[in-house]
Amino acid sequence: MLYIVGLGLGDERDITVRGLEAVRSCSKVYMEAYTSLLSLGLDPAALANLEKLYGKEITVADREMVEERVDQVLLEAADTDVAFLVVGDPFGATTHTDLVVRAKKMGVQVKVIHNASVMNAIGVCGLQLYRYGETISIPFFTEEWRPDSFYEKIQNNSRLGLHTLCLLDIRVKEPTWESLARGKKVYEPPRFMTVNTAISQLLEVEEARGGSAYGKDTLCIGVARLGSDDQKIVAGPMEKLLDVDFGPPLHCLIIVGETHPLEEEMLEFYKM
Repeated sequence: MLYIVGLGLGDERDITVRGLEAVRSCSKVYMEAYTSLLSLGLDPAALANLEKLYGKEITVADREMVEERVDQVLLEAADTDVAFLVVGDPFGATTHTDLVVRAKKMGVQVKVIHNASVMNAIGVCGLQLYRYGETISIPFFTEEWRPDSFYEKIQNNSRLGLHTLCLLDIRVKEPTWESLARGKKVYEPPRFMTVNTAISQLLEVEEARGGSAYGKDTLCIGVARLGSDDQKIVAGPMEKLLDVDFGPPLHCLIIVGETHPLEEEMLEFYKM
């Protein structure tokens, strides 16, 4: 059996009772660590906390392992119980849907144990979940690569009066282009996009595209460390959020659409 277990958003204690029972019953435990991270990051001490509570040694699965060597995990799950731990909910990223498809094609039984994710916990800011449009992801810009395919999605959401949840890029154990060209991988230091960087990139795209999907005065909400004791939520005009220190990762951003009076009342608690 392959158990795909959601860990929630905060720390090792956010796992569900059902998830903890599954993990403790497994002979091998992996933790996916590139689509998202717990608020405690990948610090060795933090990983030790997980292992202490769960009572199992945990193998961290980076991008290369998940995308290139996941069949190894599935072959193990064909013979014994294996847990694959995912931050948030197992289906918060398409990577994990692909894992289920691969497992089923190999005849491996799969059991999914759900948990909170950014997609539902974001309701804490006061915007009603059914008033969101399509969620977008914002990647880090580079000198050579400045993708803006998310722009039309924001524009469509705006036309419908819907809010847009923006998930911000994280880069963990990413090889540099130079090292790939030389055939020997050297990895970049981990990077986590901030609300401030996301807004700077969004304003750059709006200036280039000129479609009025949003602007410097558009109401937005910056969120940091969602689900943690020290989570931070600040609402204000896009340009003014540039000056806010949101602290450590992970961050996300909401571009606010048309608001219901109850939403407006809740937002007052978070406005600058």
